[in-house]
Amino acid sequence: MEGLDKVRILNELLQEAERCRNCPLWSERTNLVFGEGNPNAVIMFVGEAPGFHEDQQGRPFVGIAGKLLTELIESLGLKREDVYIANVLKCRPPNNRDPLPEEINACYPFLKKQIEIINPRILCALGRHAAYVLLGHTVNMNTSHGKYYQVDGRFVFVTYHPAAALYHGKLLDGIKKDFSELKKLYDEIIQQKEEQNKREEKEQLSFW
Repeated sequence: MEGLDKVRILNELLQEAERCRNCPLWSERTNLVFGEGNPNAVIMFVGEAPGFHEDQQGRPFVGIAGKLLTELIESLGLKREDVYIANVLKCRPPNNRDPLPEEINACYPFLKKQIEIINPRILCALGRHAAYVLLGHTVNMNTSHGKYYQVDGRFVFVTYHPAAALYHGKLLDGIKKDFSELKKLYDEIIQQKEEQNKREEKEQLSFW
């Protein structure tokens, strides 16, 4: 799928999400927070739900936790516009409470389609709720953070939610170390992609 096609299909999905009434959260939101970034991203970050600032601006991770996430993305040698950022829920839960199972079930089809369209090699789960949705089972964050799993042909990397890392200072070093491991995985994938491109170019030249 070409980049322009991805943008068009994502916009159509956005409009569908704006019309969604599958759970009550739509009636309390200020803005839908669909997701943003590079439709051809190698890494897609998935959080749990929009917070106050996200709800106000209609963009994911724009508050204090968003600033930390931006810094962590830059530690990978990337910019926010190089990756794609979304949440499991597209509407803010009241008082930033945890997502309810029925809300996750109602919103998951939109996230699933986003993943299918963007087709990232790495899905980075930010927090236990995102990890649960992307892996299909609950995880112990103390033992799972900084690790990756292979699901449906792509890597799911698990780390703490940036807001949790800011709230619990002891997790801050942990999330930074996790992103060091994420960089190793990303660099390895990019290297493999470059080697594959070189092989394909060599095969084309030998054919002619």
